[in-house]
Amino acid sequence: MKSNRLGRSGIVVSEICMGTMTFGHQADEKTAFRIMDMAYDAGVDFYDTAEMYPVPPDIKYVGATEEIVGRWMKTKDRDSLIIASKVAGPSHSWIKAPLRGAKTGLDRHHIVRAVEASLQRLQTDYIDLYQTHWPDAGFPLDETMRALDELVQSGKVRILGCSNETTWGLMKSLWASDAHGLARHHTIQNNFSLNNRRCEDELAQACRQEGVSLLPFSPLAGGVLSGKYSDGAFPEGSRFALYKDGEKRQRVMLQRFLNERTLESTRRYQAIAAELGMSVVTMAIAWSKQHDFVASTIVGATTAEQVPELLAAADVVLTPETLAAIDAVSQDIPYPMG
Repeated sequence: MKSNRLGRSGIVVSEICMGTMTFGHQADEKTAFRIMDMAYDAGVDFYDTAEMYPVPPDIKYVGATEEIVGRWMKTKDRDSLIIASKVAGPSHSWIKAPLRGAKTGLDRHHIVRAVEASLQRLQTDYIDLYQTHWPDAGFPLDETMRALDELVQSGKVRILGCSNETTWGLMKSLWASDAHGLARHHTIQNNFSLNNRRCEDELAQACRQEGVSLLPFSPLAGGVLSGKYSDGAFPEGSRFALYKDGEKRQRVMLQRFLNERTLESTRRYQAIAAELGMSVVTMAIAWSKQHDFVASTIVGATTAEQVPELLAAADVVLTPETLAAIDAVSQDIPYPMG
């Protein structure tokens, strides 16, 4: 398993990161332990979680994922692990009482409460990478960065990152850190996949120039690239099967990820992968981690059986001919910008 540096920090991580957002809902604790053990044994030292996990959210289970990860960490040498977590920010109402109250934000009060609660659930005295899960557009970024800087200075957090952020938001936060001598974001965690290549434009250039690493999430486009939703299928227990009859925001997300365009591109990517003698799952993750602005690609599993196919990407380097074939599909079926 190769490793890369997170931004300009001193932290080096495996090029594949195990995401945990389904642990405690779609995957029970025993399954979660098995998934993380398999990743650890394969050389994965980077694990990503959040205070608002699991997703899909359930008020009875919010916060359970960090608790599961915390119990698993006790079975390993803490120094061998790089643990990332997140403060929810506005969170689009996904995080509600009794966790931290119905209204959340990226002010000092909520950030301090969030990190203390995460440390307790994770059963550790520091978090390696602490990220803002969603931007708080109504709150001054310099005040958010001051609060996060305090966590770094106190030793509760090693480095900072953001998630679901725009290029403008990332650059604004870097400006605030530079202007006030505060800890900066070393990473940005955004959606990036064969079915959503927006990051290759402005954000990629900002990452290169500013020394920020992209941590792509959903490299399988919400599971669509695996082919499990082809031909109108909605496998029982899958994320979009749960979203199909869920709240409005879940149905909107389903329509964004699962539509005629994404199903057609998936079919064509499957054909390319078949010619290579590998699954489209492995090819999609290999493609993601092959970008120079990517430090580690976040993968996720709900069963142990899914893990080998994900980790197989660690040994794959796609040829220029394969990359050109992939680009041709993207050009024929571009991602809608509206």
